[in-house]
Parts: sequence; structure tokens; C-alpha cells
Amino acid sequence: MCEKMQKVNRWLAAALGDEAVPQFEVTARTVDILEQLARSSESRCRHARLLAEDRRQKAAEYLADGAHLQDVLVQGLGMSFASLPKACVDYVSSLVDNSLVLAVRDTSLCSLMPALNRLTGELLEAEKSETQLDRELLNLRKKLSAALVLRGQLQADMSKTRQAQMVESAKAEEHLLNMDFVQAKAKEIQSRREAQEAQLASRNMKESLSHGALVGLSEEVNVLKKQIGSLKKNLEPFVDLSASPSLARVKIEEAKRELAALDSQLEMHVDFK
Repeated sequence: MCEKMQKVNRWLAAALGDEAVPQFEVTARTVDILEQLARSSESRCRHARLLAEDRRQKAAEYLADGAHLQDVLVQGLGMSFASLPKACVDYVSSLVDNSLVLAVRDTSLCSLMPALNRLTGELLEAEKSETQLDRELLNLRKKLSAALVLRGQLQADMSKTRQAQMVESAKAEEHLLNMDFVQAKAKEIQSRREAQEAQLASRNMKESLSHGALVGLSEEVNVLKKQIGSLKKNLEPFVDLSASPSLARVKIEEAKRELAALDSQLEMHVDFK
């Protein structure tokens, strides 16, 4: 713990320079985190130093190669870089720029051709990847179009389903209201019936005076009336009899007795009603 804290303090002092180290809560977790940051920072710093050293070394090599080439031009051809035509200087500058872009060590064909071949291969791979991406994009667009169409159909179906649900809900609510009304009326009729039955019971009403019994008696009275009518028709031929008055009187008396019996039976039914 103490060794890690010392390492962290050294790293913070080196990183902040003249600035004061801010106060922080010293715990095992914070010390571990800061120690990891210190190791990571030192690793990056070492990598940066090595990279800078490599760049300085390459710069020195490039300067030495430039000086050598300049000596070759001056001693072998009797020419200096300043005496070269502008077009030649432009060509050389373009060659240098291309060499930097291709990241080659020198401008020789042995360095440039592999770099160009590598870039050509990368270009072909990029074009191949682009073609594949175009196909995938086309497929995605087709799928997206199909999904949008399906989405529209689903929305239309959902709208129809909502409307149907609203209609069914309205019908169900109406049925419930009707059911409530019917139940309320049934209860009302039941209560009125019970009240009327209680009222009739309090008045000692006989069962024979009920509606059904009265309807039955009315039907029997109608039957008796029809029988009386038929008997009256049977008596009509004896009204004008004169040849045998005694026999006529006997028939009339019999008919009167039958008529009296029917009248008494009818009166009994009427009184019973």
C-alpha cells in the first residue's frame, strides 16, 4: 500500500508539474485506480519516447540520404538542387509526397512498387466491400419497404379492430342496459304481484274467483248458451201445433223442464262466478 502510494505521488507530481496535487480520499480502491493510471501513463510515455526517437532517427537517415544524393548530383552531374528546372523540382516534390503517402523508406522502384501493389489490393478490397455493402443496402431497403407495407396493413387492421371493439362495446353496454331494465321491470312486476296476492289473501279471496277459474266458467257458460239456443230451435216446430193439444202440451212441458234445468244450471254458474 505504501509503495503504491509513493508511486502514485511521484506520477501525480510529474504529471501536474508545478501545480499542487488535489486532495482525494485515500482508500485501497482509489490507490489501485491511480496506480493503474500511473502504469498506463508511463507505458504510453515510453511508447511516445520510442516513437519520437524512431522519427528522429529516420529524419537523420533521410537527411543523410538527401545529402548523399545532392553530392551525387553535384559531383557526378555537376548540378545542384537549386539549378534544377522547376518541372524537375515539382516532379521530385511529387515523388517525395507520394513516398510519404505510401509510407516507404525511399523512392526506389523496389519500395514504390510493393506499396502501389498493396494500395491496389486495398482498393480492390474496398470496392468489393462497397459492392457487398450496396447489395446489403438494397436488401435492407427491400425489407424496409416490405416492413412499411406490413406496418400499414397492421395499422389498418388495428383501426378496424378498434372500431369493431367500439361497436361491440356499445352493443354490450346496450344489452346490459336492457338487461338491467328487464330485471328492474321483472322485480317491479314480481313485487306488484306479491302485493296483489297479499291483498287478495287479506280479503279471503277464493281460488275459484281467480282469473283462470273465471275464464273457465265463462267458457262453460258459452257452451250452455249454445245448448239453450239449440233447444229453443228444437221447440220452434212445436209452437204452431194444434192437431193434438195434449201431446203438444206434453212436449212443451218437457221442453220447459229442460229449459228450466238449463236456466237453473246457468244461474248456478253465474252465482258461483
